[in-house]
Amino acid sequence: MEDRKFIKWKIQRGISLIEILVAVTIFAALGILITRSVALTLQGSKKSEAMVAVRENLDYSMSVIERQIRNANSISGCTIPPTALPRIDFVDQYGRQADFLWNSTSFTIASESGIISTRLISPEVVKITSATFTCAAGTATNQPYVDVTLKGQSATLTGSQSSPETVNTRIYLRNY
Repeated sequence: MEDRKFIKWKIQRGISLIEILVAVTIFAALGILITRSVALTLQGSKKSEAMVAVRENLDYSMSVIERQIRNANSISGCTIPPTALPRIDFVDQYGRQADFLWNSTSFTIASESGIISTRLISPEVVKITSATFTCAAGTATNQPYVDVTLKGQSATLTGSQSSPETVNTRIYLRNY
């Protein structure tokens, strides 16, 4: 009789197939949830880094444009036919003819002074999707100014991850 109790007790101690399946299912569900949360965190981090890079490039470009236009000897024009690319022509502080031009095919903004052309952004990181230059003549009470707007997005990310950033400024000019 004692042997039967021992055998019965031993059989009851084992793990059933259903218990194993339940444990495996719980661990699989936890694994999927953890993997998704890590993936979402990494995507958010990547998007955040790209937005910071876009903003830094746009801010740098805007600071160069602002400094050059504010120190310009004269602005020769930023009135453009609707079919032309946004551009502003000016004579820089050293008396050289210069301009800022947005290129819609390479999505860059560049400064050209004589034979030297300089890109203001890293096209591998950022593409400028639009640029506008709007000039306003001065009056007896108001200084002339130029409004500059740059809109860009990441060149490396696509879709919903690549959200556009916009920077704009009003540059008050010297009285000519």
